[in-house]
Amino acid sequence: MLQQVNGHNPGSDGQAREYLREDLQEFLGGEVLLYKLDDLTRVNPVTLETVLRCLQARYMADTFYTNAGCTLVALNPFKPVPQLYSPELMREYHAAPQPQKLKPHVFTVGEQTYRNVKSLIEPVNQSIVVSGESGAGKTWTSRCLMKFYAVVAASPASWESHKIAERIEQRILNSNPVMEAFGNACTLRNNNSSRFGKFIQLQLNRAQQMTGAAVQTYLLEKTRVACQASSERNFHIFYQICKGASEDERLQWHLPEGAAFSWLPNPERSLEEDCFEVTREAMLHLGIDTPTQNNIFKVLAGLLHLGNIQFAASEDEAQPCQPMDDAKYSVRTAASLLGLPEDVLLEMVQIRTIRAGRQQQVFRKPCPRAECDTRRDCLAKLIYARLFDWLVSVINSSICADTDSWTTFIGLLDVYGFESFPDNSLEQLCINYANEKLQQHFVAHYLRAQQEEYAVEGLEWSFVNYQDNQPCLDLIEGSPISICSLINEECRLNRPSSAAQLQTRIETALAGSPCLGHNKLSREPSFIVVHYAGPVRYHTAGLVEKNKDPIPPELTRLLQQSQDPLLMGLFPTNPKEKTQEEPPGQSRAPVLTVVSRFKASLEQLLQVLHSTTPHYIRCIKPNSQGQAQTFLQEEVLSQLEACGLVETIHISAAGFPIRVSHRNFVERYKLLRRLHPRTSSGPDSPYPAKGLPERCPHSEEAMLEPLIQDILHTLPVLTQAAAITGDSAEAMPAPMHCGRTKVFMTDSMLELLECGRARVLEQCARCIQGGWRRHWHREQERQRRAVMLIQAAIRSWLTRKHIQRLHAAATVIKRAWQKWRIRMACLAAKELDGVEEKHFSQAPCSLSTSPLQTRLLEAIIRLWPLGLVLANTAMGVGSFQRKLVVWACLQLPRGSPSSYTVQTAQDQAGVTSIRALPQGSIKFHCRKSPLRYADICPEPSPYSITGFNQILLERHRLIHVTSSAFTGLG
Repeated sequence: MLQQVNGHNPGSDGQAREYLREDLQEFLGGEVLLYKLDDLTRVNPVTLETVLRCLQARYMADTFYTNAGCTLVALNPFKPVPQLYSPELMREYHAAPQPQKLKPHVFTVGEQTYRNVKSLIEPVNQSIVVSGESGAGKTWTSRCLMKFYAVVAASPASWESHKIAERIEQRILNSNPVMEAFGNACTLRNNNSSRFGKFIQLQLNRAQQMTGAAVQTYLLEKTRVACQASSERNFHIFYQICKGASEDERLQWHLPEGAAFSWLPNPERSLEEDCFEVTREAMLHLGIDTPTQNNIFKVLAGLLHLGNIQFAASEDEAQPCQPMDDAKYSVRTAASLLGLPEDVLLEMVQIRTIRAGRQQQVFRKPCPRAECDTRRDCLAKLIYARLFDWLVSVINSSICADTDSWTTFIGLLDVYGFESFPDNSLEQLCINYANEKLQQHFVAHYLRAQQEEYAVEGLEWSFVNYQDNQPCLDLIEGSPISICSLINEECRLNRPSSAAQLQTRIETALAGSPCLGHNKLSREPSFIVVHYAGPVRYHTAGLVEKNKDPIPPELTRLLQQSQDPLLMGLFPTNPKEKTQEEPPGQSRAPVLTVVSRFKASLEQLLQVLHSTTPHYIRCIKPNSQGQAQTFLQEEVLSQLEACGLVETIHISAAGFPIRVSHRNFVERYKLLRRLHPRTSSGPDSPYPAKGLPERCPHSEEAMLEPLIQDILHTLPVLTQAAAITGDSAEAMPAPMHCGRTKVFMTDSMLELLECGRARVLEQCARCIQGGWRRHWHREQERQRRAVMLIQAAIRSWLTRKHIQRLHAAATVIKRAWQKWRIRMACLAAKELDGVEEKHFSQAPCSLSTSPLQTRLLEAIIRLWPLGLVLANTAMGVGSFQRKLVVWACLQLPRGSPSSYTVQTAQDQAGVTSIRALPQGSIKFHCRKSPLRYADICPEPSPYSITGFNQILLERHRLIHVTSSAFTGLG
């Protein structure tokens, strides 16, 4: 049935499904390539369609960051992605040698700015401009950058520095809920739209450590307090106190349950931002105690009651307008909450004070109903604006560092995005005017300055057409006639403002501007301004009154009479600033209008941006509903056209965005000359220096030119090294151009030079490390040898001392032994029984002995007492040798052995006697020594010895020798 209704049959349906499958395959096949493109400059061709398809492919693959030349494009994921902003990922980008080689991320921009500050290349101060439509994620991006700097800008070696960075980070993050509660509101396009501009200055010391921060705000949309567009809401804080206050606080602030307030539209709508406890806790961390918080919320409740005061038109112009019956309670309650007298409050709103004449006479004129409403709204806006500025000052006093403690800063600019609603008034004109100025700054910094500088430097350049918004700025702020000047002139004229008359004046005076248009079919007076992001229609009704923003002096004096402690501090009786009270006489100065104040603050902001190195992050909103995985091409396409992204990509892809002066180029890259021997540049150089005109031989440029040429000759070596590492993108970089005073290059060439510089520094570091290691090893070896010598000397000294002690001891022992031996010899000589020892002549040679026996006899002759012992031992010596021993000991003549007969006692305990008959009798007595000390030896012996003067000894037992004789047989 469904197929018949749709007009399809089964065959055609299958065929269509097959075609659809082929289209999807072709589309997905192309999307795979687009998904891999991290930089939109690589898209070919660079058109809105191809850029849009690339962003869509990356967004559907959960890749939310893409480079666009000099800009980072950030797509709002509309869902939490914790792993994309983890501290581990922050440290990975911070520790990477080349963060640009990692995936595009907001941390890449943060790390680049931080390294620029550390490198001290002018200008040192950095700024990041986060732009985009309302709801594109600018506030979240700024929050991620602040967390990144809090992590990387703290010294890991210093616990105190780490705690300071954590404290600053926590206080900055605590300031976000407070400023969002008081400065953000729900609009048609975003539930948490910033209704003010914010420039956060992160302050760094000389060691690039975060020491403080400062917040500067621009153009708070205070008119939202008293006037809200349809389907929009007031500031979040009003809904928070109405929904989150306790019962006691409701009674104290007169906020009963279900109360209706005219300045609180759409109260039934609940948002995530309606969290009262988060705001109170953040205020407490910033130093705002609970009593002060209650005072602030009481004043805000008073403003809500002030908005319920409605006046009835007076029939008599001389009589003031009276409040309606149901508004009398609101008057009493508002006066009580604001600490003002009820009658004085009502009188200041109803009656206007006029000073006229030279004598400054005071006239009191009742105000019509519309003017009463205006004065009431002015009172509320004045209180809220002063309260918001006071909160900003409290935040700054909590996080700002002393001027002497920081030297550089990184600025984060979070401004309201381009806005175009069905009803646009002065607020949208100022917001879009600020976006036009920032777009011009971007164009001047990256697009127009590039082309103009190429021409000045003498480079050949094919100019790229881009959208210049200078005509639009001339229309808004130009001199002598512009939209702002005409609106200010209407404010200075003391006459009732007419919306139709203002429209006519604008269309007549600025008819020649190409950016001015008008809608003839519109019934309401309006004019159209063609911005760079598209045409916007502004209603002229109420434009002049909002620009005047009159603050009657009597209202200021009224608030100075308040008894409320907070209002007394916000409106002192002797203010340093002069109020907008009309000066007397003819010297009246022009009134400082909203447009004039905003223009002055915007110029001050741009001066700060011009004095820094800017970086740009373009936030894109994939859809208006805030749904994840939803990419609406029409909405994204309008944002791409609005931010001029395609022109940016064209310039970045075809031009040379990096420019460095000759001196800075030589100072930074002169190390590269180590990679190649110094040669003179010639026509065969692969990277010739283009655009170098003839210079004076003594000029600075002429002195730097040879150095630049030497650096250029090292590029082939760098290219070959990049090709070896496998990086084809670096292997063939774009050529480098040398202008008259600057060197122009692409990002790839800069990356190639930085890689070569890092390589040279690495080589130098290795050389220094090698030299240091050799020196260290030599020192260690020298110290080791010195220690060894000292140890050897100590050991030698100790050994010498020990040897000296041993030598001395040996000398003492030797002398004692010699004395003892002499004494013993004397004692032994005395104990011989007067026997005269007769020496025999040597034995006749006829004794036949062997050489061994001869040597044995010679040895035994010298030890005849021992020989006697051996001759009479019971065993161990043969009979023949025993006789020889006896002969030797007795020193008998060595004649025939038959000439002498020696008889020994073999079985007796010792020698009894020895006799030699041929020469007479020889008596040898062995008896115990009668000496008292004969049995004592110099050293103790483990054996029992009777004495050294005893001639015959036995080892194991004492030998008892009796007086006997040996009888020699013939």
